[in-house]
Amino acid sequence: MQTLPNVPPGCPAVAVEDDRTGLNIDTLKRAFLDNLYYIQGKFPAIATKNDYYMALAYTVRDRLFQRWIATAEAYTRNGARTVCYLSAEFLLGPHLGNNLINLGIYDQVKQAIEELGLNFQELLEQEEEPGLGNGGLGRLAACYLDSLATLEIPAIGYGIRYEFGIFDQDIRDGWQVEITDKWLRYGNPWEVARPEWAVEVKFGGHTETYTDDHGHYRVRWVPYKVVKGIPYDTPILGYQVNTCNTLRLWTSEAPESFNFEAFNSGDYSGAVHQKMISENISKVLYPNDNLTQGKLLRLEQQFFFVSCSLQDMIRILLRQQLPLERFHEKFSIQLNDTHPSIAVAELMRLLLDEYSMEWDKAWHITTHTFAYTNHTLLPEALERWPLNLFGDLLPRHLEIIYEINQRFLDDVRIRYPDDPARIQRMSLIDETGERYIRMANLACVGSFAINGVAALHTELLKKDVLHDFYEVFPEKFNNKTNGVTPRRFMVLSNPRLCHLICDRIGDGWIKNLDELHKLEAFVNDPEFCQRFREIKRAIKKDLADYIWQNYNLAVNPDSLFDIQAKRIHEYKRQHLNALYIVTLYNRIKANPDLDISPRTFLFGGKAAPGYYIAKLIIKLINSIAEVVNRDPDMRDRLKVLFLKDYNVKFAQRVYPAADLSEQISTAGKEASGTGNMKFAMNGALTIGTLDGANVEIREEVGAENFFLFGLTTEEVYALKAKGYNPWDYYQANPELKLAIDRIASGFFSHGNPNLFKPLIDNLLYRDEYLLLADYQSYVECQDRVGQAYRDQDNWTRMSILNVARMGKFSSDRSIRDYCQDIWKVNPVQIALEEYSQVNAMMLKV
Repeated sequence: MQTLPNVPPGCPAVAVEDDRTGLNIDTLKRAFLDNLYYIQGKFPAIATKNDYYMALAYTVRDRLFQRWIATAEAYTRNGARTVCYLSAEFLLGPHLGNNLINLGIYDQVKQAIEELGLNFQELLEQEEEPGLGNGGLGRLAACYLDSLATLEIPAIGYGIRYEFGIFDQDIRDGWQVEITDKWLRYGNPWEVARPEWAVEVKFGGHTETYTDDHGHYRVRWVPYKVVKGIPYDTPILGYQVNTCNTLRLWTSEAPESFNFEAFNSGDYSGAVHQKMISENISKVLYPNDNLTQGKLLRLEQQFFFVSCSLQDMIRILLRQQLPLERFHEKFSIQLNDTHPSIAVAELMRLLLDEYSMEWDKAWHITTHTFAYTNHTLLPEALERWPLNLFGDLLPRHLEIIYEINQRFLDDVRIRYPDDPARIQRMSLIDETGERYIRMANLACVGSFAINGVAALHTELLKKDVLHDFYEVFPEKFNNKTNGVTPRRFMVLSNPRLCHLICDRIGDGWIKNLDELHKLEAFVNDPEFCQRFREIKRAIKKDLADYIWQNYNLAVNPDSLFDIQAKRIHEYKRQHLNALYIVTLYNRIKANPDLDISPRTFLFGGKAAPGYYIAKLIIKLINSIAEVVNRDPDMRDRLKVLFLKDYNVKFAQRVYPAADLSEQISTAGKEASGTGNMKFAMNGALTIGTLDGANVEIREEVGAENFFLFGLTTEEVYALKAKGYNPWDYYQANPELKLAIDRIASGFFSHGNPNLFKPLIDNLLYRDEYLLLADYQSYVECQDRVGQAYRDQDNWTRMSILNVARMGKFSSDRSIRDYCQDIWKVNPVQIALEEYSQVNAMMLKV
């Protein structure tokens, strides 16, 4: 409870004309107090920290709405060609700070709040992060929405409003424990419900054929159940422009949420049964699909948001009085990975069955509407659905996919008449065992463009994963290297560095990241380098203080902060990093006076709930940390910590503090990565393989400013082809053998030799991701890192050059490439004068 100075308890501020849109400090204070009083229904003496956060959020939202309405009106009036980004994930991060940056009022609002006697930083921290994504895929989608708005491109993001997002992660006895992410428990001030635009989505049942009034053969889908999709809209503001686009997320509801007849007959649970079943669809992000029920729910989720979104696009098209035949001219739909690829069949169904269009015309529209981004080289990540499960849930779509497949394979047979194996590989139906629908194949056939997300990734798609489709459709394939938004991951995350940069080269780089190259002129400037180094240390000191307060672990801010923060997965090889830590530990135990550069190893990331080995890797890291951090022989030369519940908010604290960025995936496995970009643009040096976007980062920053190790993709393929035996590497390398034996002995598990046995056996007898083959190269490279860190002047120089040469990796560049090469869409500038025109128009109505 807090009483604000100079504000009489219980008194609202006196309203003035521009309280909802004005940007000066006095107006912002009045607006804040009005929202505390009229929206939160509180006065300062009884207001909580959350009340203050909500009042501030509504104050900022008012300023967004002015731009949001003007943007929507301009798009509607102009019938602007629109990008629709379909994604099962949008990992947005907190809205408040980012909106303040994009509005250009961060400092004014901070001053206003502090003049009212409140802690501005505490209010920023109060915001619950929307956990609507699992990792890089969802964060990329959020970066792209930011860039689309900043570049003034008409766009709508479509996804699911998960009631419970990605789980909150706790660590108990070294193990990951999943806790329900109740991100909506205090409400969400950034969204607006649009129940008047609800749509119906069908599931299950059967199909019936009939002849329409014109004598045409038609199909009617008679569903088993119907759910309602309710849209919730979130404004997405561009950086210092008036464009404010929309993220439209769908939540599921029952058409009738309460069965009054069942209730009156005493069946109280039955009265709300349909409500519960329907709402399950948008309940949780990515239910565990180890069980059939989980697979079914995932497919329901994907179809639900795709169907809702396509119906919404048709509503928009018709509302703007455009003919349905121009659907592909009005909308360019990007499929963000295979999750929304059922959209190909659903758009066909809508055009064929709901709007009585002929097949050829519907197929022309469909194949000129969709573009497909592939995000993976892992075969298991290319979604497949068991045919029976798919047919039971979506019987009409199965018929349409059969028809698409027959027509497509007939064309392939004509081109390759003597190649039945190719026909089998390219079929939309996998018939090699249990029959499956291949969703990546459907996306390839139904899209006019197919892109990878890094140069190496796209080449591997052409040569391997999608090789057959590349041979048939070479014109569809292109590369669009990922990028990240500098607004969130530099301006908001690293204000001290940004002030230094702006002081030297101005602020134009925030919208044109290529301007960072101007920093190269200061790389030999002693004063600039000293200031750069002081800022890095201050940020590391902040993180060290946070670690002490939250983990009771003292880490030295002058030590090398070696950070690996990303989703926990075997191919990302957090356990290779762990093997090096054990190797360092063994060296110090053998020679307690060993002179090494002090290291603080920090890990962050979540393992999928059903992924046991990934969870075991987390346990291994924590078990190593427990031993290392209490061993007096380490004498602060070595510290290890797993940072729990890694998310966007926490990432903003971690990226600026890193000295070394671990990007150590097996070559040929990581499609791109975006964490590698966020670390580097904040001055971290990269230790990595030639994988994903690492290749292009190394090209940009210079080989001398990148710590390269490991097998290349070609060498990985060759080694596997000739027969890789990890046991040989284990036996031939004494340090590797000692590290593995020490883990296997139970030394890091309180004497229990069985705890890490599944992980050790996997490495010694299978090692799919070639940790043991890359171990020696990694150790030698890490030793070079330690030596390089001793020369702080040169390390600072390398760090500055990493920042200066990251211009290519802005999401603005990525979006420009998409607009030019795939979407063929142009900017639409928004003038705020249109806001008054909207008011006048509403008054006339």
